[in-house]
Amino acid sequence: MTIVKLGSNALAIEAEGDEASPVLLLSNSLSSDSTMWDDQLPHWLRRFRVVRYDHRGHGRSAAPPGPYRMDDLGRDALAVLDHLGIARAHFCGLSMGGMVGMWLLTHAPERIDRAVLANTSAHMGPAELWNGRIKLAQEGGMEATVEPTVKRWFPAAFHASAPATIDRMRAMIRRTSVAGYVGCCEAIRDMDQRESIRAIRRPTLVVIGANDPATTPEAGRAIHAAIPGAGLAVLEAAHISNVEQPEIFTRVVEEFLAQVPA
Repeated sequence: MTIVKLGSNALAIEAEGDEASPVLLLSNSLSSDSTMWDDQLPHWLRRFRVVRYDHRGHGRSAAPPGPYRMDDLGRDALAVLDHLGIARAHFCGLSMGGMVGMWLLTHAPERIDRAVLANTSAHMGPAELWNGRIKLAQEGGMEATVEPTVKRWFPAAFHASAPATIDRMRAMIRRTSVAGYVGCCEAIRDMDQRESIRAIRRPTLVVIGANDPATTPEAGRAIHAAIPGAGLAVLEAAHISNVEQPEIFTRVVEEFLAQVPA
């Protein structure tokens, strides 16, 4: 990845694939980085120019002083597109990445063709939950967040059947800076997009994990109900559905993005 100075921030960005292909911008979850899309990349590169980036304070991106707001995370995504000279792109974001996607669809719809909002929510209370996670990281470092996070992300059966993948996820969480984690927790804590997403008119697919304890199926269905004409896909998965069910996630997203407007 390349570290690019964008305004007062520095983000890790990687663009791969044929420059003549449609662009697909990927946005990762809280506590993760762009490697969370590794299972999808070989497939999507056959059809798209794939752009990945690490959120501020995640992976190799810098962590500017907080607090952060969803506006900041959304403008980071626009800055990535601007830096690469991309006027318009497809979008796929999971969890916090999906929250960024909702922001883009309401604040910069002209930059998005088709969007996938996976395992996400338009509002995530109560504030005490996020304040507790912030305190845990500030007092114990990211190591204190590792086990609670992977337990939320994946069911016990997946932990047992895919220990190497779980270890890869643990390593990804550890690469997140405390400052970046805290700032993004603040952005999620203070976010409320429940009403604004009713204005979305771009083609949108909502992906739900049937067993997701973090961004629940009810939260996903509320997004689906709020966005006129949105599609819905329910996967037999918990929170990080693209890792737990990579084949079906890859196929469902690609089929939606490849649709030609009527």
